[in-house]
Amino acid sequence: MFFHPMDFLIIIAFALSLWAQFRVKGTFNKWATVPTQSGMTGYEAARRMLDANGLYDVPVEPVPGRLSDHYDPTQRVVRLSEPVYYENSIAAVSVACHEVGHAIQHKVHYPMLSLRHTMFPVVNFTSGVAPLLILAGLFFQQFSFLLGLGIIFFSAAVAFQLVTLPVEFNASNRARDLMIAEGYITNEEERGVAKVLNAAALTYVAAALISLLELVKYIMIFNNRNND
Repeated sequence: MFFHPMDFLIIIAFALSLWAQFRVKGTFNKWATVPTQSGMTGYEAARRMLDANGLYDVPVEPVPGRLSDHYDPTQRVVRLSEPVYYENSIAAVSVACHEVGHAIQHKVHYPMLSLRHTMFPVVNFTSGVAPLLILAGLFFQQFSFLLGLGIIFFSAAVAFQLVTLPVEFNASNRARDLMIAEGYITNEEERGVAKVLNAAALTYVAAALISLLELVKYIMIFNNRNND
């Protein structure tokens, strides 16, 4: 079976994912033209927030690309894309402080982040093997056990994406609260910060939804075969 009723929902979720990616780029570009009243660049905001939370030993480094910002927990470094690192804008400060939010999570041992780090080595393996097992199980019905094994491995990847959601939302909430409390942004600028962070979070929601729907689809196919 090459087409399944669940594919309709997956196509809708995929369209949502494309829209989310388009929206995050458009929202970032819009607020990248609006400077903050504080005059801070993304680097300055990140550095100040790290220092204010006792993370003096966590460096902030520029990296090539656009929207390539991330926190590296293994090397404990905040990496900001060049437009975020060097520029003063609501978009730059929002993204920079969001990544610092992950560094703060790391410091306080935020449970969901710790769980995500624990899951990563397993998911790094299973996410590579799962598609091969699922394809083999779909094409060779006599080897349905491969489909079942692929579903188990794929479930780990889906669980990882679901765990990622609270990690991202929590980092954004931490960043927004601290930005206001420390005076990086004014109350009037909070609207722009919220739009930037919410647009970015939507991409994670869309990706998790696609994976979850695909998992349900494979489980339904597996159950139907066993019931035949």
